[in-house]
Amino acid sequence: MATLADVARHAGVSTATASRIINGSPKPVTEELRARVLAAVAELRYVPNAHAQMLARSHRNAVGVIVHDVSDPYFAEITRGLQRVATANGRLVIICNSFRDPAREMEYIDLLHAHQVAAIVIAGSGYLDSTAASELDDRMRAFEATGGRIAVIGRHQHPGDAVLPDNEEGGFLAGAHLFELGHRTVAVIAGPSSLTTTVDRLAGLQRAADQFGGTLQVSHADFTRDGGEAATTEILAGDPEVTAIAALNDSMAVGALAAMRTAGRRLSIIGFDDMPIARDVTPALTSVRLPLTELGERAMTMALDGAATDEPRVEHVPAELILRESTWPLAQPGG
Repeated sequence: MATLADVARHAGVSTATASRIINGSPKPVTEELRARVLAAVAELRYVPNAHAQMLARSHRNAVGVIVHDVSDPYFAEITRGLQRVATANGRLVIICNSFRDPAREMEYIDLLHAHQVAAIVIAGSGYLDSTAASELDDRMRAFEATGGRIAVIGRHQHPGDAVLPDNEEGGFLAGAHLFELGHRTVAVIAGPSSLTTTVDRLAGLQRAADQFGGTLQVSHADFTRDGGEAATTEILAGDPEVTAIAALNDSMAVGALAAMRTAGRRLSIIGFDDMPIARDVTPALTSVRLPLTELGERAMTMALDGAATDEPRVEHVPAELILRESTWPLAQPGG
């Protein structure tokens, strides 16, 4: 098992410098030194002894949460669950918005590490870019090596504790519903192509298209209302054969409804996540439900659980189709 001295030797720094960086000392060091030490921690799989970990944890009363944007209703609901569990455990919560920037996420992990938080929950989607995902994983491992705990929501490269919403099955449920209603060409308003959440939901839709003999036409947009509205405006202007839209989150679906009203068009539309607003728009939005608050509760419970095991714990959370008024059977010729 690697020692602190091994890490210092491997990084070419003094043991005191390695200790300060690993333990998040406020004493400033250069980014180059920090990167070398954290890389050595990851490469040597350095883990402090159990007694040192207990001492480190004993005074950590804060936890960190990294989301893409807490003003997004999706992350607001997840954060509600995270805070509920943290508060019940007497912990303060530091919320960090990364705005889907991997470099910013790494900076926040380092910041939370330096503040010696007890745990970090990564609530945003993982990234497909292997370099960014690997660098994030290195930062997470370095934090864990000093006694911190990490849990993620969604599919990430980091092989640790995770709560996994079934995005792929949810995509299949959305696609199968539309194809069973008789729609043959479905326009998909997907989120950014760099996110694992987008890819997984698209994979489920494609599985449904293959099974039912349908066709998907995919457009990528921001996971926002305005992104959904802009994408739908282009869809309506470009392809008259499209009779249904699958938006990969409810915010984009709300924007799509606005674009259809402006254009005077009426297409079936399904959203994803089943956020509270889905029940209040007109027509009420058919959506794939994920228990967002529960996702947050499960992740924070896992992060604060003192009974850690050697093997990563993974909890799968199923998706559910919620039928409302925004989807209907396609009228068949002669019908």
